[in-house]
Amino acid sequence: MNIDLLHRLGVESWAEFWWVAFGLGGQLLFTARFLVQWIASERAHRSIIPMAFWYFSIGGAAVLLTYAIYRRDPVFILGQSMGFFIYLRNIWLIRAENQPTISAPDEK
Repeated sequence: MNIDLLHRLGVESWAEFWWVAFGLGGQLLFTARFLVQWIASERAHRSIIPMAFWYFSIGGAAVLLTYAIYRRDPVFILGQSMGFFIYLRNIWLIRAENQPTISAPDEK
């Protein structure tokens, strides 16, 4: 790829090109989560959200938040940071729900 092509794509330098590629990678993680959810729902013949959806969500949010901070875009930063914490909380709740509970022994 030459620098002329990069300029036509709105990219000013090779460093900028790698940041754009990084941001696109984050967007691909978000796309993957919808594909995972769609396939899981089709297989189950009902709407479900598998854990992989939440892992792709947290991965995509982390990458896109990093990219948004690099771009210094306050709207993008706010949007991705909120999602990041919501996805993290969902993973926390699901894991807590699946943990076996240890009950105290009966005292006599």
